[in-house]
Amino acid sequence: MSSLWQRLRDQAHQLTERNPVLRDYATSHLLAYSTFEAALAANLARQMQAQANTLALESWFKSIIDSTPSIGQAAAADINHLEVVNPACPDHLTAFLTFRGIQAVQTYRIAHALWTDGDVQSAVLVQNWAANTWSIDIHPAARLGRALFVDHGIGLVIGETAVVEDEVSLWHGVTLGSTLSEAGDRHPKIRRGALICAGATVLGNIEVGANAIVAANSTVLKPVAAGTVVAGSPAKVVGNAPASLATLTTKTKG
Repeated sequence: MSSLWQRLRDQAHQLTERNPVLRDYATSHLLAYSTFEAALAANLARQMQAQANTLALESWFKSIIDSTPSIGQAAAADINHLEVVNPACPDHLTAFLTFRGIQAVQTYRIAHALWTDGDVQSAVLVQNWAANTWSIDIHPAARLGRALFVDHGIGLVIGETAVVEDEVSLWHGVTLGSTLSEAGDRHPKIRRGALICAGATVLGNIEVGANAIVAANSTVLKPVAAGTVVAGSPAKVVGNAPASLATLTTKTKG
């Protein structure tokens, strides 16, 4: 993570040299802090402060991040992955400061730490504040991996017993929900490298296999085999997933 922190600082200095108008912004949002974890806590708190009135969110979030090293490690993995796969992201600093998918997922990680520690009420409060801030609603009991690509994110809903493994891509308007006919473990399991496109709905305790693709606006009610593409409502297999997607493997930077 130290390499990411140095890269963020270098990019913040480059920003101020290129546009001196943003010097105070870059300083207050990143350069004023001595660690990645401190800057992360401060930026999440700043985004959500309106939801929490005068509560000292920054110090609270910092204490949780410091006591749960996996939060900072996962955040770094998310940022590094996003910078590689998202052609709309010019650099790591932009991912850290502006991408709501990054910010909402890291706030989920804080809420998840609270939930795991038994502080359920606080966890749900943080979940609610995050949903009101970014329009992304992730239950604090859900289990999310690292190196996630949450693109745009607006309208994303992830239910309580959902599992999202490493390197999964989730686009805006995605719902990982229940069918209301199941109790207990009732939400989808999205395996490593799967891609759930915009507006797709995956319902019930079913598995979307590794590297599978769920097409936009599909409704998935049955398991999806690894490496397949499904589309439609209800979703049906329409082909095999390509080994790589140009959108996620090539970037053009100005």
